Amino acid sequence: MRGDEKLRIFSPAEVERGEVEFGPVSREEAFGEHLGALRQVLDWSVEFLVSGHPSLGRSGPVCPYTQPSLRKDLFLLALPANGAGGAHLTDAVARLREWYEKLATDLDADEQELLTLLMVLPELDRADSTELDALQFAAKDEFVADGLMLGQFHPVCEEPGLWNEDFRPLRSPVPLLAVRRLLVFDLPFLIGADRHLTDYLQRFAPGIPARMRDQLVSRVVS
Repeated sequence: MRGDEKLRIFSPAEVERGEVEFGPVSREEAFGEHLGALRQVLDWSVEFLVSGHPSLGRSGPVCPYTQPSLRKDLFLLALPANGAGGAHLTDAVARLREWYEKLATDLDADEQELLTLLMVLPELDRADSTELDALQFAAKDEFVADGLMLGQFHPVCEEPGLWNEDFRPLRSPVPLLAVRRLLVFDLPFLIGADRHLTDYLQRFAPGIPARMRDQLVSRVVS
């Protein structure tokens, strides 16, 4: 287990084995059903994200980064240590960004691209994504400015897929926020916010692939 007094971080192996020691009290006792939520998210990641889907609109897995990340033990899950309410949650999101950078420090460039950190939020409403959407929207600017992608996943998330507008790839069994390194191919996720485009161009220009340049031209023209 990694983390601090605001954010607890676990490997898939720790979640699978239930190795959840927390000082004199087991993490099973400390978090109760939260361990079950972690296992739900891990199962969903292994079964859904790493697989293809007939509605995806392209070949390959739903998320091409999940399997390599799992294989290299760079796929981690986290829980806010003080629950998911109010200022505690805001603090946990801030620590999420800080811990991601700490964990990335000793990795080489290829490993940094695979490092993934999911903050599972089992206390949020699973029938209404409003709170999670607002949380992600408020924090995304700082994450993108730091070269990170921050995505929201929720049981009723309405964000469409890039290749099929009728597909909902961001629907997870438990509300969560996912962090990974910002990549050159993330442009479609940033279009719509000029401040994010500025951060993207500062980081990746002039080595932007032709397909990405075409998308930028379309954005400017429109």
